[in-house]
Amino acid sequence: MNFQGQHRDDVASAEPVEDVKRGDAGKMSFSRNRFAWIGTAASIVLVAVSLGVLWKLVQSVSWAEVTDALHNASARQLGLAFLFVGISYIFLTGYDALALRQLRIKVPYRITALASFTSYAVSFTLGFPLLTAGTIRYWIYARQGLSASKIAALTVIAGFTFWLGMGVVLGLSLIIEAGQLAGLAFTSIRLNQGVGFAALLAVLGYLAWVSAKRRSVTVKQWRLELPGASVSIGQMIVGIGDVCAAAAVLYVLLPQQTGIAFTTFLAIYVLAAMLGIASNAPGGIGVFEATILLALSSLPRNEVLTSLLLFRGCYYVVPFVIALAMLGLYEIVKRAGGARDREERASVPPEGTAGPSGKPWPDQREG
Repeated sequence: MNFQGQHRDDVASAEPVEDVKRGDAGKMSFSRNRFAWIGTAASIVLVAVSLGVLWKLVQSVSWAEVTDALHNASARQLGLAFLFVGISYIFLTGYDALALRQLRIKVPYRITALASFTSYAVSFTLGFPLLTAGTIRYWIYARQGLSASKIAALTVIAGFTFWLGMGVVLGLSLIIEAGQLAGLAFTSIRLNQGVGFAALLAVLGYLAWVSAKRRSVTVKQWRLELPGASVSIGQMIVGIGDVCAAAAVLYVLLPQQTGIAFTTFLAIYVLAAMLGIASNAPGGIGVFEATILLALSSLPRNEVLTSLLLFRGCYYVVPFVIALAMLGLYEIVKRAGGARDREERASVPPEGTAGPSGKPWPDQREG
């Protein structure tokens, strides 16, 4: 996805978008501002309702029951959970790798992995991904020569990767497990299948749309060239792997003998994750838990709540702590390397300075 600017010299092949008359621009801005509060209000309502539902659900669970369930979590469950956490974050590094490929920028994979892992681990926990993840990406990628516009394009590509994967997983799981989901979510089989087919058709329609010719979208003064079919399919595969691995973290932490197939649980997880994203709460906290508890109401509530607490710890808290440590170490190494380079430059005498024998220093001779 090429991110092209109207007035940035450091963006390759910049193409200005069509100018808009000031009067029309003012009307468009007023219209956007007038309706901007709707999304914020919807997020607040969603969070408030979810927290109310969550509070009501946990009222029937005592702290003693939760601590007992925590102690009963097996080493095998925790080991599998951390294994899937690692797999999920490895797939997340593919988001940035695909973005850099689309932008035709070569960055060592160790830098890509560092920027991707730390930005996601921090933004998942703190929320406000445009601010938190964008700041970390800029901090790391700017030292590799990437401009702010390129880093913004990379972030947009990552979003496309995530939603393509979510769409495919949601569609397939709703179709395959329509019957069991109807019993869990109190919906109809036809409704589940209809939503599933709609999700898959949306993904296929997007792939067909970007395959026909080069497509681009305009956001304010920036023109974003969308990836073609090959990169989009790669995005879809990476997104599917990430979503499935993340869902598997919570699935292995659920009570033993749940009787729920993984494909069924995938649909529940994706729905909970999507509602959490819509809430704009850090990590979808409250909204995600309420959705899972409602969907899995047939299971012991204290055990499901414990699984959710363990999931938060494994998938959010531990990577967050590791990410902070890695960022601190990265900054120390970079500062130490910069100080060493300055010392080396200071030790080299100015050009034309003669050595002890009256001849130029060896590293200043031609050839």
